[in-house]
Amino acid sequence: MSAPALPDLPVTFRPTRTRVVLLSVGAVMFAVITVVAFTLEQLSGGERVSFVFTALLFFGVLALLSRPRIVADDSGVTVVNLTRTRQLSWAEIVRVNLRAGDPWVFLDLSDGTSMPALGIQPGIAKQQAIRDAKMLRALAENRGTGKDNG
Repeated sequence: MSAPALPDLPVTFRPTRTRVVLLSVGAVMFAVITVVAFTLEQLSGGERVSFVFTALLFFGVLALLSRPRIVADDSGVTVVNLTRTRQLSWAEIVRVNLRAGDPWVFLDLSDGTSMPALGIQPGIAKQQAIRDAKMLRALAENRGTGKDNG
């Protein structure tokens, strides 16, 4: 099988459909809870504020879940997961893995560890995730020390 064409850098990989669903659900949920808070006449001002605060909290959690991405540029890869961002040089990435059943890509690193990269996840858009993983793997093989062993 031929390797995918290398994209122009910088390139960002992110689970776009998942992101759209999470942010849309968050916005709708925020709107509905806020409308309910202001249409229920028996609620006090403090209760209304707590409804809106709860809606904002739900939206914040969904926004956090939509945060993951992988940005590849000339200097390396920036992996943005839920709460942590890590910059890797191309030489640090030994292999890019997305095996059947994996929830997201894993990067095997030169220090012997493996790092999850949630920016490529096959959940809703499996074919896009497979294309993105192959593209990131080709970039890592082309720019770094990693070699695909299978």
